[in-house]
Amino acid sequence: MTGHLHVYTTVDSADAAESLARDILGARLAACVQIIGPVRSLSWREGVLDDAQEWQLLITTPAADYPALEAHIGVSHGYATPEIVATEIVAGSAAYLRWLDAPDQGLSQR
Repeated sequence: MTGHLHVYTTVDSADAAESLARDILGARLAACVQIIGPVRSLSWREGVLDDAQEWQLLITTPAADYPALEAHIGVSHGYATPEIVATEIVAGSAAYLRWLDAPDQGLSQR
């Protein structure tokens, strides 16, 4: 993989979402994490259709950091099998993509 990724995962509460987001950012495994939710998730769990409220994390990171991010989520997440899905960012503002590689350099918000 080259470039940048959006990585998705979901958790079962707003507190868990904030905790995981801060943990990921503290480990310097992402430039930013957006918390979206609550969302309604329907899925099969142990042969039963589950209807749950979850919070989605949209994690933006350089692709080179993905293996460490995936491992980090795997051990920090509360689910036995967390959703961890990455999609490549195929285009974006050049300034924003540069910032993803060096978020400490600052990105003007307004």
